[in-house]
Amino acid sequence: MRSPAPHLNPSEAARRLGVSAKALRLYEQRGLVEPGRTAAGWRAYGPAEMARAGEIVALRALGFSLAQVARVLAGNPEGLEQALAAHQTALEAQLRQLMHTVDRVRGLRSGVAQGRTPSIGELAGLLAPAGEVRLAFDLPWPWGGERFELRDIRPLNYIVGPLGSGKTRLAQRIAETLPNAAWLGLDRRAEGSAAASGPRVDRALAWLVEDGATPSDALIALLAGLEAEGPDALVVDLIEHGLDPATQEALIARLRRRGPDARPIFMLTRSCAILDLSAVGPDEAIILCPANHSPPSLVVPCPGAPGYEAVATCLASPQVRARTAGVVAWRQAA
Repeated sequence: MRSPAPHLNPSEAARRLGVSAKALRLYEQRGLVEPGRTAAGWRAYGPAEMARAGEIVALRALGFSLAQVARVLAGNPEGLEQALAAHQTALEAQLRQLMHTVDRVRGLRSGVAQGRTPSIGELAGLLAPAGEVRLAFDLPWPWGGERFELRDIRPLNYIVGPLGSGKTRLAQRIAETLPNAAWLGLDRRAEGSAAASGPRVDRALAWLVEDGATPSDALIALLAGLEAEGPDALVVDLIEHGLDPATQEALIARLRRRGPDARPIFMLTRSCAILDLSAVGPDEAIILCPANHSPPSLVVPCPGAPGYEAVATCLASPQVRARTAGVVAWRQAA
């Protein structure tokens, strides 16, 4: 006799689907999937629920908003052409990046055929994203003028640190140093009032609202900066400023769907809705400004990695941050 198919708890189901437990819970809240219940009342995912959730994950990977996912699952094609067009654009960007790498490989092979051995740097560079941007400058106060270098600028770059760590000065220096970069400060609502409308902003706002965002002046002003044409990079002060948690989650989901060829965004954040450490992807980087004013460093989003605990503390509630700040600073100095 065949044993019944196993039922998974939400955490295990999310792990197998490759999403965060928070994302899976959001799908449930929006009525996209309904888990079963154990005899004790706990949520459980059987084969049918896992198949449904897998379809949702696949549609989200194609760039569909939650509202579009709901319509597709219900057999409604509204908005399908626009979503597929956006996915085509992302695929074409990946194709351009791949062709660039193929050209580099072809060049190295030609050199080898002529007796020239490529350097380790050239070989390692084959793994780097196309159009790699390098950033280097002397750190401002409160650091001691140490050199800061960023060899690989990702589409999404989070800048995190406790109060007084110098993270805002670091972000401003990045905006000053990167060619044709724009700084979006906390006064962006006043600065962007004249440009807070237009088809790009309207489309972005409509997508976010379908994904659960709450329309607000703060969101529209932020979108005016994020959607502005011209800058080659954006540096945003406290990107979650004035946004509720649902809007933050919709916003970061949209930013993640821009693709690997998107212009870089550096964002200061203290929000675990914006920087969900369990959801950081290969096109994202975390820059930590430590409490003891040692130079900023990149942090791998894996528990136990250097700096991971400090980043997690910065994203905790204010009460937890105050309770653990001294412990984290002591560990960093040790």
